[in-house]
Amino acid sequence: MTEEFQIGQRWYSYTEAELGLGVVTGLVNRRVTLMFPATGEERTYAQSNAPLSRIVYPLGDMITDEDGLSMTVTRHEQSNGCVIYLGDDEAGNEQVIHEASLESSVHFSKPYERLFAGQIDKLRHYELRQETLKLVHQHRNSDAYGLLGPRVELLPHQFYIASEVGKREAPRVLLADEVGLGKTIEAGLILHQQLVLGLARRVLIVVPDSLIHQWLVEMLRRFNLLFTILDEGRCVDAEGNPFESAQLVLSPLSLFSRDETYLQQAVAAGWDLMVVDEAHHLGWSETGASHAYQCVERLAEHSRGLLLLTATPEQLGVESHFARLRLLDPDRYYDLEKFIAEEQAFSCVNQLIETLQQPESWERSLSDPEFTRLLHQYLGDEMAGQLEQHKNDDSEARDQLIQATVDRLLDQHGTGRVLFRNTRDSVSGFPQRILHTYELTMPEAYRPLVADAPMEQRLHPETLIGDGQGSAWLLEDNRADWLIRWLDDYRNSKVLVICAHAQTAITLEKQLRLFEGKRTALFHEGMSLLERDRAAAYFAEPEEGAQLLICSEIGSEGRNFQFAQHMVMFDLPLNPDLLEQRIGRLDRIGQLRDVNIHVPYFTDSAQAVLLRWFAEGLGAFEQVCPTGQTLMRDFAPALHQCMEQPEDQVQLEQLIGETASAQQALLQQLQEGRDRLLELNSCKPEVAESLLDAVKEDSQAGQLSSYMGRVFDHFGVEQETTGAAGVILHPGDHMLNAHFPGLPEDGMTGTFLRSEALSREDMHFLSWEHPMVSGAMEMMLEGSYGSSTLCTMKLLPLKAGSLLIEAIFRIHCITDSTLQLQRYLPEAFVRRVIDSSGNDLSGVITEQHFATLGKRVGKNVAYNLVKHTREEISQLVDKLESGLLDTEQTLLDEAREKVTRHLQAERSRLEALAAVNPNIRDEEISALQRQEDDLLQALAGASLKMDAIRVAVVTHD
Repeated sequence: MTEEFQIGQRWYSYTEAELGLGVVTGLVNRRVTLMFPATGEERTYAQSNAPLSRIVYPLGDMITDEDGLSMTVTRHEQSNGCVIYLGDDEAGNEQVIHEASLESSVHFSKPYERLFAGQIDKLRHYELRQETLKLVHQHRNSDAYGLLGPRVELLPHQFYIASEVGKREAPRVLLADEVGLGKTIEAGLILHQQLVLGLARRVLIVVPDSLIHQWLVEMLRRFNLLFTILDEGRCVDAEGNPFESAQLVLSPLSLFSRDETYLQQAVAAGWDLMVVDEAHHLGWSETGASHAYQCVERLAEHSRGLLLLTATPEQLGVESHFARLRLLDPDRYYDLEKFIAEEQAFSCVNQLIETLQQPESWERSLSDPEFTRLLHQYLGDEMAGQLEQHKNDDSEARDQLIQATVDRLLDQHGTGRVLFRNTRDSVSGFPQRILHTYELTMPEAYRPLVADAPMEQRLHPETLIGDGQGSAWLLEDNRADWLIRWLDDYRNSKVLVICAHAQTAITLEKQLRLFEGKRTALFHEGMSLLERDRAAAYFAEPEEGAQLLICSEIGSEGRNFQFAQHMVMFDLPLNPDLLEQRIGRLDRIGQLRDVNIHVPYFTDSAQAVLLRWFAEGLGAFEQVCPTGQTLMRDFAPALHQCMEQPEDQVQLEQLIGETASAQQALLQQLQEGRDRLLELNSCKPEVAESLLDAVKEDSQAGQLSSYMGRVFDHFGVEQETTGAAGVILHPGDHMLNAHFPGLPEDGMTGTFLRSEALSREDMHFLSWEHPMVSGAMEMMLEGSYGSSTLCTMKLLPLKAGSLLIEAIFRIHCITDSTLQLQRYLPEAFVRRVIDSSGNDLSGVITEQHFATLGKRVGKNVAYNLVKHTREEISQLVDKLESGLLDTEQTLLDEAREKVTRHLQAERSRLEALAAVNPNIRDEEISALQRQEDDLLQALAGASLKMDAIRVAVVTHD
């Protein structure tokens, strides 16, 4: 059936879609002329074979005229072969639009409208769309959703905490792991999950000034989170409230403590989540609080969620610990004396758990009336009675009962929901540390210079010669000669060399590279982030990479090189925490070999004194020293006096002895103060291992690599593989879109393997949650790519020339993404197949049949086939859509049941816990009720809508 052209009609060119909607302006000698207002171009075609499709918007569509008037079409009228659209605008007023006045941009909201307009996609693009739908649904229903993307090692205690906290509504918790266990990583995992799940949009990170760069790099490199730094310099130049200009903000604490204006602006901006690092430095007592504490307190009051990162609570004292909890929940933690009493009561629960976990002791304890009284008090008569019945039983049932009892005690008592703290004693995987010292004679050139020099220069004497700017010191300093000789014995080892100053590192690296022929890389704060990435990658290369990475103090921050086992400290830092940061570059979970620390030092020097105090007084080289800062504060005057008089060995021996005694006393205090209840609640191994299994299983690097290869090809992104693990990407010359999500103009290098990404920080870790991958999938589904196609299929049982229509339907629902509705839907989509007779063949002709038997059709042929079968296709589509009501109802009923079952069960659990554990906040429970109500309301307005259509013409050839 051929439609006649009339002046004023709107037609669409399926061979030049970029022209937009054309209007017929001339009909002469069997030719038709169209003007395309969107581009100002004109085309003339032969009427008999014009590549044009008539555009008539159906009832219910929203249309707009060239003046911007929009309305929903309610009926059509005809006038001289043209369509007059009648409908209602947003205010409900009736409007009229002649088709000649329509806006010239083209939008087809339904797949079959695209088909009729000649927008026929390639078969592989249609199949790619189907695959994307399945993968998105699969990913969002993963137990590890929100935790697959970060470039971090899969460490049980970190992922357990992230999983426990990251899914909460407005979490307010204290992260207090021992040094080296990764509090920053835990905070990043929680942030990432909150943002992916849509539970948070606006985030403020507040840190000490010295950590701004480290946090910026960590958030970007590990979590693909680009924070905007707002310090005093950037705030001064901003118009209006600078904190409203970005969603993710990183600021130094000093900004708020120095200027009340910036504090008021940050408070007014409001935050979904705030992170505060080094929270133990915020001073507070019952008689008053520091200005910094008050600043954070005001910000915390205007942030829904709060993460505090702090040192181990016990080393700070009960008052300081209470001060942190008070920031989290001032309504819960308002009285210090009451808090101390509660903490003492928890020691009974602690004792119960330790006894229950040792069957040989708890069986004896059941004969103790006091112990059985505690059991009934904290467990209730029913569970306590069950334990008493199994006291002489060594069956598996008893072991399960004990574990269930411990889990219940952990859930109901203590500060476990608001405080997480893991220790090295409870986390395995750390290597041994071995200290090697090398005594060197102080060069004669240094002796007169160090006598009256400040302590900073005594520790770094190279800065005394030529102001430390040139290489003159190399002629005098025998540490460089020692290093060259030492390297001869370690030719096949990766070595990290750390110096305090950038200029020292630069000079040393140049000497070793140019004059000694060593393969070296340089790393210091004067280099750009890209340059540092390349240096670290060169060092990480196992075969042809650098043997040495020579870095300034910045190398001890934020970078991990656990593939190396040798560290040379060319000098020593005065701060024990900084010493630990240096060692921590190699002493990480995942280090498979002993960490060897090599320290050259000058006899009778400040270096020698500091080395002995660190090694013998603190024991800081061979183990983590949680008391380092406390002891440095207590012994700083005596230490400085010894460093100024290094030849006085009697004074030094006394200092070391007193320091070691104080160290032992503090460590004993910490051990006695360990909260076993808290440690057990901070990582439940079985839960953590199950989560990591889900991360490994759902990461599916091979599947992602294959899928993204097809996506890159579809959108015209140039790709080049680099071995089995990497891919180099560049914008192509003929890209489908001008911009591809997450792809810089100069391209990028990525890898789909976590192991490779951890060792090659110059490569992006392309996971299901990387912005490029998630952005491409979103673009694939939100656009019309691959939503309509046509093919031929050889099917002998069906009549040649008959049609098969495969339609894909998705649940359409206007709702907030934070509700994560898709997690409650049983399927990614509904697929239906119907033949020309209206028979449902969905279970007979599978996707595989289409993929195997479907053959592509040329664009002109495809368009002509659609043109001649349009009426039949329309009738079959109507039949398909009208037959979905029962399926739609079943799907929505299943989703409602899942919502109710899941959220009511979680709410009931929290309500039961709240009855015995005041750390359950009312906001958490009410948030679950709101979420359930909102989801059920959203499902009430949900319906199945066609997402894609494939027409197959049956052949017998």
